[in-house]
Amino acid sequence: MNKTFAGLSLERPIIMGIVNVTPDSFSDGGDAFSFDDAVARGLRLAAQGADIIDVGGESTRPGAEPVSIDEEISRTQAVVARLTASKIKVSIDTRHGDVMRAAIDAGACIVNDVTALEGDKRALEVVAKSDASVVLMHMQGEPGTMQKNPVYMDAAKEVFEYLKKRVEVCEKAGIARERIAVDPGIGFGKNLEHNLQILKTLNMYQSLGLALLLGVSRKSFIGTISGEATAKDRLPGSLAAGIWGINNGVNILRVHDVAETVQALKVFSAIESA
Repeated sequence: MNKTFAGLSLERPIIMGIVNVTPDSFSDGGDAFSFDDAVARGLRLAAQGADIIDVGGESTRPGAEPVSIDEEISRTQAVVARLTASKIKVSIDTRHGDVMRAAIDAGACIVNDVTALEGDKRALEVVAKSDASVVLMHMQGEPGTMQKNPVYMDAAKEVFEYLKKRVEVCEKAGIARERIAVDPGIGFGKNLEHNLQILKTLNMYQSLGLALLLGVSRKSFIGTISGEATAKDRLPGSLAAGIWGINNGVNILRVHDVAETVQALKVFSAIESA
């Protein structure tokens, strides 16, 4: 296992706090849509213990409509620049090479791509020519239609094999393994059964020797299990799934609720090390 990712030690769980500079994200659309609100949220999450702030300007929720490249850059670049000026590690959540480039120029040190650098033919080159680290996520289909009828023979195995191949492609392009993390993409082109299969077998990713990121915060599968229709009321389920992940090889948790996740991890760690 690589010992660091993006300069952060993997000896303890890393928390990635979410700042969606969008009007339509699934659980917090509009909460940080303005520049001032986005910066304030990023600063607040960092103060609460987030190691990375993940800034996104395009919703990738099920059924989401794409936005123009110029609009996505307009939403994110200045926010990235302001947060990095405060010595915060920032990742850019995008599937578009031009947005990646703009964010890296503004100081982002991580690219978080739901298409594993496949969604834009320029993306792989942009990351390879930079010093940025990258999170490769699995998604079946595209956001507008991914939840209509996802089909797998073996979801856990297929997602793992896909990410393994994408890592190989990145290495051939000149992206060193220590710059790469993988994310199985819970909820992205997956139904409840698929999500549970993947979560149950997270340990298999240890064979890659790479940082493993998990995004379960407020996801719809928690609502399906619990009956909680409101995304912001899914914190208990988010914490349960996140702690399960950490106990099964996950290194990075991408979350909306940073303070609560930090507290939960402190208690988990204290029990584990007692």
